[in-house]
Amino acid sequence: MKNIVFPPDETVRPLVFYLAAEEYLARNSEEECLLLWQAGPTVILGRNQDLEAEVNMQFCGRNGIDVFRRKSGGGCVYADRGNLMISVVTGGNDKPFLFDRFISSLALFLRQRGFDAWPSGRNDILVGGRKVSGSAFYSTGYRNVIHATLLCHEDIDTMQMALTPSGEKLRSKGISSVRQRVANLSEFGEADIGALRAALTEFFCDGETVLEEDDIVRIESLMAAYLDGNFIAGRKHWPQAGDFSR
Repeated sequence: MKNIVFPPDETVRPLVFYLAAEEYLARNSEEECLLLWQAGPTVILGRNQDLEAEVNMQFCGRNGIDVFRRKSGGGCVYADRGNLMISVVTGGNDKPFLFDRFISSLALFLRQRGFDAWPSGRNDILVGGRKVSGSAFYSTGYRNVIHATLLCHEDIDTMQMALTPSGEKLRSKGISSVRQRVANLSEFGEADIGALRAALTEFFCDGETVLEEDDIVRIESLMAAYLDGNFIAGRKHWPQAGDFSR
């Protein structure tokens, strides 16, 4: 697997740049790729989620929190600079195997770092019974994108205000609040993001691929679909696997 390195510059990139980068690599690279990235305060909806039911738009608007939608399923996520985002682009037709392999590998990595981390359900990793990572998956038909959060020093108070999961969803998990369910790795041990990035790269990768400026231009051209207001609001037909062409 190759660690993807972006050209060094002073640009502060929005979260959708990295969603577009995943898709670009799925369309245009034959390599297995790892992307490690961070973004400013952002809410990311799953492909099929109801914006009004999942996001406190007034709070997000008042506090400068971006709201975007991704092309994978799964739940609503809040990210800030304390949340290390992990993306893997890989080939293969056995989607459940690929997804389970990634989550198991990430949990193993955390255990090797001293955290009592284990997969839970379809896409979560728990430490001490609390969620520190969630994952989602989509396929282009030929290539697959797996992306995960890794809460290190996230502002959980802001996350709790930005997200509005239903009371029924929380009760089904036997908890009373978002704060009760999730935790930062820093609550359980050392969670320096720079050190974690370096260790994750060593754990997953056997080399690196540095993207060129032309790659960045092509990634930026894919961002338009993610910035479309109708797509974010959920009023468009959701892309299925066959809609992505290489």
